[in-house]
This record gives sequence, C-alpha cells and structure tokens, in this order.
Amino acid sequence: AGFAMVEAGCCRAKNVQNILLKNLFDVCIGTLGWWALGWSIAYGRSEVKSDILVFGEENGLKVPFNGHTYYVGNFGGTGFMSAYSDGREEPSDKMMNWFFQWAFCSAAATIVSGGVAERVNFMGYALFSVLMTGIIYPVVVASTWGGGWLAEVTLVSYMDFAGSGVVHMAGGVGALVGALCAGPRIGRWEHPEKFVPHSLPLVVLGTFILWFGWYGFNCGSTLSMKDIATGMLAAQVAMNTTLAAATGGITVFLMNLRWKYDIGSFCNGILAGLVSITAPCGNVACGSAVLIGMYGGVLYQLTSWLMKRLRIDDPVDAFAVHGMCGAWGVLAAVFFDWGLGFDKFHGWKGFDCVKDAGGQCMSGAWKEAFSANLLEILFVVVWVGLSSACIFLPLRLAGLLRASESDQLAGFDEVKHSPSKAYTWDAQSQEVVPSSPGADLGAMNIEDDLKPSSGPRLEPMSPHAMLNITRAGELIGLSVSPRQDGRLQSV
Repeated sequence: AGFAMVEAGCCRAKNVQNILLKNLFDVCIGTLGWWALGWSIAYGRSEVKSDILVFGEENGLKVPFNGHTYYVGNFGGTGFMSAYSDGREEPSDKMMNWFFQWAFCSAAATIVSGGVAERVNFMGYALFSVLMTGIIYPVVVASTWGGGWLAEVTLVSYMDFAGSGVVHMAGGVGALVGALCAGPRIGRWEHPEKFVPHSLPLVVLGTFILWFGWYGFNCGSTLSMKDIATGMLAAQVAMNTTLAAATGGITVFLMNLRWKYDIGSFCNGILAGLVSITAPCGNVACGSAVLIGMYGGVLYQLTSWLMKRLRIDDPVDAFAVHGMCGAWGVLAAVFFDWGLGFDKFHGWKGFDCVKDAGGQCMSGAWKEAFSANLLEILFVVVWVGLSSACIFLPLRLAGLLRASESDQLAGFDEVKHSPSKAYTWDAQSQEVVPSSPGADLGAMNIEDDLKPSSGPRLEPMSPHAMLNITRAGELIGLSVSPRQDGRLQSV
C-alpha cells in the first residue's frame, strides 16, 4: 500500500489507475511466482550434495547449484509440509518463513514499477515482473540469505540484516535499467513543470505507511525472540530504524531549504534513511544510525540531482532512494559495526563478536566482512543489471515495452482503463477565483447545473466570485454569489 500511494502520488493524475494496476499485479503475480518457483530457488538448499537431477522426492525436483542441492518446484504447495507414517500432517515453520520472505519479494518488484512509470506498456512490464519475482530476485536471495556463496566466500560472512542490498538495491538497479531502456516520458525534459506530483497527500500517506511497515521488515528480521538478548536486539533495530528515517528526512529537507519547502523530497529523504539503515540496523549503535541516515539523505539528494542532469527519467527517484542508498547501507553495515576499530567485527552476532577457533574475537574479521559486502554490491549490480537488461532491451526492440506517443499524451487511464479516470472530481473545474460580474452564461441552466449535492459552496462572507466550470470539454467562466441556503446563483 505504501509503495502504491507514493508512486501514484508522484505521477500525473491521468496515469493513476495504471500505476495502481502494476502494484496490484506485482503483489499477485509475485505471490504465485514466489510460491511456485521463487521460494524453492531462494531457500531450497539441502545439505546433501548431488551432481545429478533427482525427481520424485517429496520436495520436488533437485538441482545442483553452487555445490549444493536445491529443491526446485514446490508446485501445488508440495514440499512445504510432510506427514507422519500414519498420515497425519507434521507441523512445520516453512509456511511462516515463506510468508515473511514473500513480502520482501513483492517489495523488490514494486520498486521497479516506479522507475518505469507513465511510459511502459502493462504487458511488457508484466513479463518482467514474473521473471523478477520468480527468478532474478530469488537468485539474489539464494546467494545471500539462503546460505549461498556470499555467506561462505570469506572467513566472515557478508552483513545485510534486512535487505539494503538483497531487496532495495536489487529493485533500484532493476528500476535504473528499466528507465534507461524505456527512455524518458514524452516532454519530460522540454516541459518539466508538467511532470510534478499530482497528489502530495498520497505521497505523504504512502511514506508514513512504508515507515510503519519498515518495523515489520527490520525488527522481524530477528526471525524470533527466543531469549532476552534477541528481544533487546529487536528493540535496538527499532530505535536505529526510527533515528535513521528521521535524520534522512531532515537532512534532505535542509538541503532544499534554499528553495521553497519541498514535501516530495522530504518524503524521499525519509525513505532514503530507512533504506540506508536496513542492512546495518542489527549491528550498529544509535549514534551511528543517525550518521547513516544523514549520509543516506545526502547520497539520495546528490544522486537525484545527477539523474536529472543526465536526463534519466526516474519518476519516483527509485534508483536514488533504493539503489544508491541500498549500496550505502551495505557498506555502512561494515563501516559502523560494533566491532573494535577496523579489526573486530560483530555482524550477524549482534551484541557479540565473531570469534576465532580459540573463542576470542577474531582479529582481521573487519577486512573479511568488508570484502564480502563489496562482493554483495558487485553481485547485485551485475546479476540484476544484466538480467534486467536481457528482459527490457528485447522488449523495447520488439516494440512491446514503450507505449505509443498517443497513449502517453492521452494518459493510460483514458486509453486502457474503465472507468477512464481515477478521480470523478476535476480540481480544475472547481476553481474559485475573484473576478468581476458580467460573464455570459449562454444557454446554461443554473438550477440544473449547480445542484447542492454536486456544486461548490461559497462562504457567506464572499460577496462575489468567479466560478470556472468545465462543460463538454470547454472552460466556462460563471459569475456567482451565494444564497442564504448555501447554493449558488448567477450574477
């Protein structure tokens, strides 16, 4: 809901339904893709190594990958539950884990929809969404949270607590590639004043929804509260998340104070702080969270300005918020770790340190973790970037990605949706401005056209006003004054 509100508010009113359609589709197709294939790629790793394909096991098809066996294709829900010898179902936590990780998968896909908004055909985007949730994102998870090669490539594993790189950077890179392949919206750089957000209230509402939902992502990534230490870690995560979000928002707000107040960038600053703290929220102090949020806000704003300078059309700043700040969050998880200096490292251990064979805090662990997190960033950029390009570029060359000029100018809602407008009330047709009497009413019937239930009401102290009414596509000026019952009468 948060992503849908932010994206819909940032774009123009004539494309609102199309934006919401893509968000709904991401969630629905993401659910099916994650259930049928994505989950098994991401978390299907078995401890039993195999060099051959084995079919017929209770968990489905086994495929060797990275030296391990993955259960691919829990089709129809198979493999999520097992039964006792007498036929009774055996309790399992697989469904709980599937549900929690499903939310991350849907979020990664939805980030991309904002970067390609207002000029991409639905069917072309739908194909990308299917592949993003079913293959691209699951491979990222398989290499990280799923216990893949990034967890074993160095002596100390990478650190990405809740997905600055795994989720947000993956979505941000996909959005950047999509924006480059789709090209800018028609007139975006010639008439920038026509591309302002149509509803800042929606943007603010979406930001607050996302901020609240972030606690589920970050705090929930403790995965359990089996003891006091884990509960305290969840509290630490919540506090870090809150501080970084607030600092990111204030930082961007202050960076734009030389101009008029910019609510849209304020909201993106909050999101930048949230993305930045997502990876390090479980292994940094509260003071560090403030710095991480501040640097995240600065990086977001500089990247947003650079994208505009390069004329890369990203309607919601998806790459600046999620891609750049996602990479920063992965690095911040190492730079600000609780470990002593640039030697010891805590990472996934939380309040404890990574220990050597002798049970002491490992010397040189920081360098190992730094290398692993750098590899995570490079892997996400290469894998998501190349795989996204392999989808978007052929679609663009085949004419299936970018919408026609006529569809873009008319608006997707008018051309592709029923009803043809997301709003039944047109703000331009209800504008009241001071004027002088004497407007020509022509054949308009005032009693028929200005009903109390549908017409505007003027305050009793307003002696006279000009009401602009759009009728049959024509803007008509109407001089009116209020009656005692609140209805309008012509002057």
